[in-house]
Amino acid sequence: MMDKLAFIFPGQGSQSVGMLAEHIDTPVVQQTFAEASEVLGFDLLTLVTEGPAEALNRTENTQPALLTASVALWRLWQEESCNAMPAFMAGHSLGEYSALVCAGAMTFADAVRIVRQRGLFMQDAVPQGVGAMAAVLGLDDDKVLEACAEAAQGDVVEAVNFNSPGQVVIAGHAAAVERAIELAKTAGARRAMLLPVSVPSHCALMKPAAERLAVELQSVELKAPAVPVIHNVTADVSTEPEQIRSHLVAQLHSPVRWVETINRFVGSGVTGFAECGPGKVLAGLNKRIARRAPVATLESVAAFEELLAQNNDE
Repeated sequence: MMDKLAFIFPGQGSQSVGMLAEHIDTPVVQQTFAEASEVLGFDLLTLVTEGPAEALNRTENTQPALLTASVALWRLWQEESCNAMPAFMAGHSLGEYSALVCAGAMTFADAVRIVRQRGLFMQDAVPQGVGAMAAVLGLDDDKVLEACAEAAQGDVVEAVNFNSPGQVVIAGHAAAVERAIELAKTAGARRAMLLPVSVPSHCALMKPAAERLAVELQSVELKAPAVPVIHNVTADVSTEPEQIRSHLVAQLHSPVRWVETINRFVGSGVTGFAECGPGKVLAGLNKRIARRAPVATLESVAAFEELLAQNNDE
């Protein structure tokens, strides 16, 4: 079963105060949060379990919190499954760092430090209120691209997350995003609405952040992943450390090609997925991309134990 399973790791938007509540008292989860707290210099577990939400939702806190939650679940899976390894891994945006840690390409401590910096660089790159993101629902990708091209008018507005058929996220200058929303509605979008975020991720406005991230990543030792990881920017696998480093830099200002990623999994023989992290965001997207491939959301003890039982039956 494991040779047909892919582990997928969520990105920003999956966090919430109280996440991982069903697993939070497990020793390996506690230890993972303790390791992250030591790197960060503050108590990450208290922030995740008690909030406040405003602090958890600051991107420089959200990113290490989600990374830590995902790695903690992976470590618990490894402990309970006798180190059973899936066929593939991938992560959505920030989740790509979780995938690389769990695949052995990057140490957990390095990843915690880097994603904290990544969040700070992203926030610094675009002042509050200057950028925006919006979700466009029920419109073909090419129509979304056309709306962005027409709305730009010298500003930046781009399609940045191809999340599922009929669900594309756009990002850029706030005024241009607003124009693109109206054009998308005119073109027949079922809905087009602003997202409650402070950073316009994955668009050209993030290039200054990417330049700073590139410098930080030079201090990180990368290895070939033990499990193939499909990258957001290429929807393909990389094994060379320098290529992985380059992909992580480009990822900050490039689209997340999630539909292509999931289709690549299915084309490679994957028949099931495990969402290794908080929430069910990726499970919801997968239902629109690969409907016949079930997704186990490991934040749920029941789903975790069911997948474990399936693995043990093999």
